[in-house]
Amino acid sequence: MSAKPSDAADFCASLVREFDFTRYASTLFVPADARRALLALYAFNVEITRVQEHIRQPIAGEIRLQWWTDMLEGQGHGYVEGSPVASELMRAIERHGLPVERLTRLIDAHQFDLYNDPMPDSEVLDTYAQETSGALLDLAARIAGASSDMLPEVTRQAGIAETCLHVLTRLPFDASRQQVYLPLDLLAKHGSGVEEVFAGKMTPALRAAIDEFVDLAFTHFKLMYSPLMQLPQAARRVFLPMAVARRTLDRARQPDFDPYKPQPDSRLRILWTLWRASRSRDFRG
Repeated sequence: MSAKPSDAADFCASLVREFDFTRYASTLFVPADARRALLALYAFNVEITRVQEHIRQPIAGEIRLQWWTDMLEGQGHGYVEGSPVASELMRAIERHGLPVERLTRLIDAHQFDLYNDPMPDSEVLDTYAQETSGALLDLAARIAGASSDMLPEVTRQAGIAETCLHVLTRLPFDASRQQVYLPLDLLAKHGSGVEEVFAGKMTPALRAAIDEFVDLAFTHFKLMYSPLMQLPQAARRVFLPMAVARRTLDRARQPDFDPYKPQPDSRLRILWTLWRASRSRDFRG
């Protein structure tokens, strides 16, 4: 038996609220007619990004990801009826004309997460960012009314900046899984390597690599703002989580910053940051 539409929507909202509170809170600032579809999209993203947390072997993760690809490609109506997130996502796709191919590419990109292969270089990380965070921002902005031709540059820059943030904030978790998203070419440039990342404590070489990585993220932040201002106001609100990301990266510039000792924002702090950003010129219009 499939869930009632209202139950499925509530399920998606609860899932995002629990596992991606910043994006959940950001939907409070968008028009009501876009919020349900955004929460469906974000719930789908939660499902995809958390696959690696629930598996012991990569093949199990590949099976889970393939389930979502099959569902999006219409291979089995029961797939949709059996999942509140799937049913809400399909509703969002139909209502807002979202490209399924963009979603399946996002799934494919997250297959990288299932293995212990290190991120080889900055160019590969940029591609990964555009196919994951960048794709999510692109689809969310379309839901909020932006046309596809307005989005490539802003979603590219924002996607890379956001991915850099994720690399830093997830570093302890990824290191515990013997996985490194800090590009190897950047680590090598400063005389560091995967062994230092796995060791779980800062060294001068690792500190230097992270400093350059944070500077790179800020470069992409700066490049994001000009194309952001070309979007309709409602679509700009989709990028509100970048204000929270900017605060975290500001902290990462402090001399005593240590990614192995995370200091996550409280939910109240996140709401306050989003509210202030929503009233700024960048997001208000």
